[in-house]
Amino acid sequence: MKEIKDIINAYEEAVVAKKRMALATVVHVEGSSYRRPGARMLVTDDGQLTGAISGGCLEGDALRKALLAISQQKNKLVTYDTTDDDDNTLGVQLGCNGIVHILFEPIDTDQANNPIELLKGVVVNRQNAVLLTLFSLTGRNGAQPGTCCLYLEKDNVTEYSADALVSNEVFLSEVSWAQKIQDSFFKSFSIDDQNLTGFIEYLKTPPSLVIAGAGNDTIPLTEMASVLGWNIIVVDGRNGHATKQRFPKATQVLVSKANEVLTQVQPDEQTFFVLMTHNYNYDIALLKELIMLDYCPYIGTLGPKKKLNRMFGDLEKEGITVNDDQRSRIFGPTGLDIGAETSEEIALSILAEIKAVMSSRQGTFLRDKSEPIHNRDGQNLDYSDSVTEGFLCAIQNPL
Repeated sequence: MKEIKDIINAYEEAVVAKKRMALATVVHVEGSSYRRPGARMLVTDDGQLTGAISGGCLEGDALRKALLAISQQKNKLVTYDTTDDDDNTLGVQLGCNGIVHILFEPIDTDQANNPIELLKGVVVNRQNAVLLTLFSLTGRNGAQPGTCCLYLEKDNVTEYSADALVSNEVFLSEVSWAQKIQDSFFKSFSIDDQNLTGFIEYLKTPPSLVIAGAGNDTIPLTEMASVLGWNIIVVDGRNGHATKQRFPKATQVLVSKANEVLTQVQPDEQTFFVLMTHNYNYDIALLKELIMLDYCPYIGTLGPKKKLNRMFGDLEKEGITVNDDQRSRIFGPTGLDIGAETSEEIALSILAEIKAVMSSRQGTFLRDKSEPIHNRDGQNLDYSDSVTEGFLCAIQNPL
């Protein structure tokens, strides 16, 4: 989500400066690639790049393709075949062993729902969203509709670009599946006798990190989380510590009693808590509040396991039994085992563990994985016919 935020900021600056621009999006990958579908890069007519579509291998050529799209004011799909290590077509040996399809869309700033404006709807509203991007893998010289539909989950609002080709009924049926699996997928469409691929992208609410504690050791945690683009809330009972001056990277800095934190913070399924006040009474009081939340996926407690067991014991004395489901969401000691000692290393350990929980991963060595790093389900597409709203549509059961 940070990449999208950076692109939106660059877009708004470019609009003020009256620059022309194009959005490059990785829309499909066959095999291995450094970036996966959904990776984006904004290119302005003066050569400024924001975001990334590869590890740096494709950006040079992508700049040229983006400038061409800007000049012609036409969407273009470009394929980069990185499967041949000896292929020097791009001037580099990519070695990614994959085929990457990138869609280039010139941005019309006068269009209300151009691709960037649709992306803004995802960031401005803190809620899950589904985005549809249509492109043709079979007719590259034909129309490439591009980013065209956005659905905002909580508001139950659907927005369409001027060139959207799918009906409301068709798009919402794909939205329902994306919400069910909570993941992105590909779908084949046949519209007006043209075979199109739809990238139905499930965009989760940006992560929000609530750090209970305003000591010096929490400063690196806020700075690293800021680099990731997370929403950061620092809360502490000491007004001399919890200040915006000490935590400039935090979205909010709150002074609050432990039992009043949840009156000022509205957590959701993407909100992660770390208790590191070094004040046992504050931590256990807040833990008591958090374990009652059914949708809180992560509660990290700083300190040894002995401290956490003491907390459980003290809660038991109050008549509060922490059940297995609640225990599964409490991580104490917080963080992955990477041998962290300094506050910066501990921050890295904590964020890595939260990211693993967020992605339902174990945080193991990648070299020990027998399967691919990234999920490749739903990459293959077949076409069959089904009449919907006066045109032919969809087709393969996703995933």
